Amino acid sequence: MKIEFMNKGEWGKVRAFFSVRTEEGFIIKGLKLIEGINGNFVGFPSEKGKDGEYRDTILATKELREKLTQFALKEYGGDAMHSTGFESNAPNDFYNSTPPNNEQTSSTPRAAEAYDDDIPF
Repeated sequence: MKIEFMNKGEWGKVRAFFSVRTEEGFIIKGLKLIEGINGNFVGFPSEKGKDGEYRDTILATKELREKLTQFALKEYGGDAMHSTGFESNAPNDFYNSTPPNNEQTSSTPRAAEAYDDDIPF
């Protein structure tokens, strides 16, 4: 297996889009390297269903997903995903902590969420 193309950047939690060529010669496009809360992983191409949910169009075993993640991290630069240039003073359990109770509410509208079809590749 070989990574044919990688478009590095930052689109929300997506750090790169890439294509893979299998040993049989198949090329799989639309793979994403994603930085998640529990670590880095490869997101497979997906389609939006009639119910609004996104579903993978290519299915793979857990072992193959892990292998693709390692290939993608090696091509991307490995630990480069973890260094943003900013030091964090947040506690390690930041995502599991409860937010403080603020009685003031903001009238500022929230930013729109990013979806797969918003990202150029």
